[in-house]
Amino acid sequence: MQAFADPVVARVFESYPALVRRELMALRQLIYDTAAGTEGVGELEETLKWGEPAYLTSQSKSGSTVRIAWNPKRPLHYAMYFNCQTTLVETFKTLFPGDFEFEGNRAIVFGAKDRIPKKAVAFCISAALTYHRPRQ
Repeated sequence: MQAFADPVVARVFESYPALVRRELMALRQLIYDTAAGTEGVGELEETLKWGEPAYLTSQSKSGSTVRIAWNPKRPLHYAMYFNCQTTLVETFKTLFPGDFEFEGNRAIVFGAKDRIPKKAVAFCISAALTYHRPRQ
């Protein structure tokens, strides 16, 4: 499990309800694992954006920010957010039309008790973390 470099980010995770925290921690680890296995991404910066854990490719500048969070308005759900100024979510909707619940052009929403399709989610993470790299 990836250690927290920033205690403020760790406290945000601690504030989430236990069921959702477990799922968000697994999603956080998948982000780190995907980054490590994706050429050119480099080390991630974990910080808070809008009070939510965010993952940036500050070193390589290869990608777009990925955020993960829980919202008390939907207590049994959590989400992975992408920059709404990108085409990422629209691409995911085309590639995975029945695999995810989407929130507009900015998020993939997960049920706290659902099993996430890790391979598809890892693809989405990799696409975000390499969004600014030239396509071949």
